[in-house]
Amino acid sequence: MSKNECIPKTTDMKVKFFVALALLLISVNSCKHVVSKKHILLINPEAPEKTVKLYHFIQDIQGEYTLSGQHNFLGKGSDYSEQLEEITGKKAIIWGSDFSFCVEGEDALRYQHCGPANLPAIPWERFKARRDSINRGDSVAPRPRLPREPEFLELTLDEARNQTIQEIKARNAEGHIITLMWHGCFPTDGDCCEGSSIWAMEDRPSPEQWDELVTEGTELNDAWKVSADKIAGYLRQLQDADIPVLWRPYHEMNGVWFWWCNQKGEQGFKRLWIMMYDYFTNHHQLNNLIWVWNTNAPRDIPGDEAWPYEDFFPGIDYVDILAADVYRNDYKQSHHDQLLVLAEGKPIALGETGEIPDKEILEQQPEWTWFMPWGWILFMSNETELINEVYHSDQVLTLDEVRVDKRGRYTVNK
Repeated sequence: MSKNECIPKTTDMKVKFFVALALLLISVNSCKHVVSKKHILLINPEAPEKTVKLYHFIQDIQGEYTLSGQHNFLGKGSDYSEQLEEITGKKAIIWGSDFSFCVEGEDALRYQHCGPANLPAIPWERFKARRDSINRGDSVAPRPRLPREPEFLELTLDEARNQTIQEIKARNAEGHIITLMWHGCFPTDGDCCEGSSIWAMEDRPSPEQWDELVTEGTELNDAWKVSADKIAGYLRQLQDADIPVLWRPYHEMNGVWFWWCNQKGEQGFKRLWIMMYDYFTNHHQLNNLIWVWNTNAPRDIPGDEAWPYEDFFPGIDYVDILAADVYRNDYKQSHHDQLLVLAEGKPIALGETGEIPDKEILEQQPEWTWFMPWGWILFMSNETELINEVYHSDQVLTLDEVRVDKRGRYTVNK
């Protein structure tokens, strides 16, 4: 074989190599797969495959992407998620709601902001006129007018919860990730109560009452189990449908407002959290829950304080994700960094927000794995331009930018 006869074959091999390399680069650029990390295990070793894969996905995106969310009120469908889509053309990938309660009493409207089952949701249309006025540059924008008397709905709590379970199944089938929480009345007040039963402020349980609540076999503990059993029944329906849930009960425990708030130390909130984890996991065998310990960002506002995270931490063995709620645009770097230290490598998130984190905040605090605006507050506290900017940003993932297969494996397509 002559020297000249070798040249075409060598050239042909080089061409094939560069063609293959080009095809590989095109494939990588068209569908970006998040690089898998060494995953931390869920605290529940019996978690099913889809729950495990969701937890892995949240770990994989941390530091690179932030999942978009939107909270919806119990029994009100996906009203706020749909209104978000109307503004942005985007769907938040995390769909949130609340098992909630029925509010009673003449001051019921004081608690409409949290979405009781038997009150209508505050409609976004009431804020539309103000938003449009601001966009036109009017010097004085009209404030939304709210009713003075409560307009109670002819809807039971069970009906509202059942409607929400059906909505969750539909949304999960579209690819949404589900997060749920629970504004629960004080155990002896049942499921329907005056708002002050939940927002107890200085009427929170005494040390003696708290000890009774978290002690097996007491009257108060039995009353707690009655309410907890109902919630577990609905979560069971989601487990039977193979739907993982980012479960964040008893949120903002480091504040001073809810009946479960401001119980510090080893005998405080830690006992309630561990009791609920054991009851739901061992007694009810709920394995589809990813346990989200959801604090409030610490603040020193008289009468509205939120104390340091660590005073209420149940321990790393009882928490899958650590979250903080940020309102009043209070995105201090310490809120992010101190939670990261406490998490010991586990994911952190923004469980609730008023003002959403803009591009600069997400660049400075990249470890937030998701953010979830609270209901109508998204539209009241954020300009339309900012909402569009955030939900279209390169760092924020929306429903159309994430694929999930039948086994629960997630892929970023951005």
